[in-house]
Amino acid sequence: MTSHTAAPASPPAPETGPAPATADGSRSAATSVLRSPVASPLRVLLTIAQLAALGLVGPVVFTLLITLLSTGIGLVVVLGIGLLLLIGFVYTLWAVAWVEAARVDGLYHVGVPAPALRRPPRPGFGGVMLMFWRQAIDPGVWRGIANFAIATVLGIVTIMLVAVLVSGIALTLSPLLVGEGVSRLWGWDLELPLTWAFVVGPVMVALSAAALIGVAILHGVLSRLIMVPSREAQLAAQARQSAEQRAGAVRAADVERTRIERDLHDGVQPRLVSVGMTLGLARQKIEDDPAAATALIEEAHTSTKAAITELRQLARGIHASVLDDRGLDAALSALAARSHVPVQLDVRIEGRCERSAEAAVYFAIAESLTNAAKHSRASAVRVVARRREDGTLWARVEDDGIGGARILPGGGLDGISNRIVGAGGTYRLDSPNGGPTALEVSVPCAF
Repeated sequence: MTSHTAAPASPPAPETGPAPATADGSRSAATSVLRSPVASPLRVLLTIAQLAALGLVGPVVFTLLITLLSTGIGLVVVLGIGLLLLIGFVYTLWAVAWVEAARVDGLYHVGVPAPALRRPPRPGFGGVMLMFWRQAIDPGVWRGIANFAIATVLGIVTIMLVAVLVSGIALTLSPLLVGEGVSRLWGWDLELPLTWAFVVGPVMVALSAAALIGVAILHGVLSRLIMVPSREAQLAAQARQSAEQRAGAVRAADVERTRIERDLHDGVQPRLVSVGMTLGLARQKIEDDPAAATALIEEAHTSTKAAITELRQLARGIHASVLDDRGLDAALSALAARSHVPVQLDVRIEGRCERSAEAAVYFAIAESLTNAAKHSRASAVRVVARRREDGTLWARVEDDGIGGARILPGGGLDGISNRIVGAGGTYRLDSPNGGPTALEVSVPCAF
């Protein structure tokens, strides 16, 4: 699956992550933030419980993060140990932000997008370092960390307010337990006359309970403002995604047109010209040398059948009729049967997806098998295709060849990337020198 022609570096593969919300009349996340209740009793109780837990866990987490960062910076010049600690710091940030996004979304159900786990945009050490850098500056990660920090502070306040609430309850009940004398405020180094206990205790309970409810509501408002993308950000993301898809579709069409022109010019056209010249020679010899003319006609007939075969293959590359008639499973089976490299096929797809999705995955696999046969020196190829629960059509093609595949402008892998992006999907190419080469594509079933 390797292309060995020299060309500039490939464009980065799209990152895998949550797609922006659609704009086809559906309620935006920002609208949900405004209309979703923040003060329902159960939600307030759950928020108070979570904040109290964060008040205990949060300082420990930030201590760990600060330790990783400071130690990593201090040891960055010592045998790369510091670099490993800094990588651990980056992925700990991501894990904290991911858990925070899941916590807020589970609590308020407002569609908080989880931060994406970045992948190398290109092969090699430079691509890995660029991946770590992009992961470190990911805005989604830092939104989650900011919300976690605020929730930790509110959690400490919540613990203090719970202590006041418990003290107020104990103070209110103290006259019934003590009987006479003074009442010591639980958790506080204060003593009050029992006559004041019935007044101060309920006031403490009321104020602390009101403060706890206020803190819970404040947490809900701040979390939604920080974690949920604004409508402007959603629209900007949709615009960027649409622009990428249009550009991918245009590039895919250009690459396909160029391929068809090249195949016609380099394959079928010369063969048909040869057929015409052969028939011309046969016409000249048909009276003087019938045997030679017959041989030339046979040669022209053989060349004509070969041209027809090439045209059929070219037409199959433009449109696979079996894909429309019998679906992706049957189309891939036919593709594997024609492959020059043995193919192990594992396809488990229930139902049909949108034609554009099936076509994008089919041609990605077809081009991968062609590259494996032409360039990678592979002895076997494994193709896996699934329809996942999240409504995406996923496929992976892996060969045991020499690796080193690159996405070159105008090449076969460039056509794959453009088709997948044009269908609203993502792709990932992993092809280290020495192999193996693996290509993964994922396309929404209904786009």
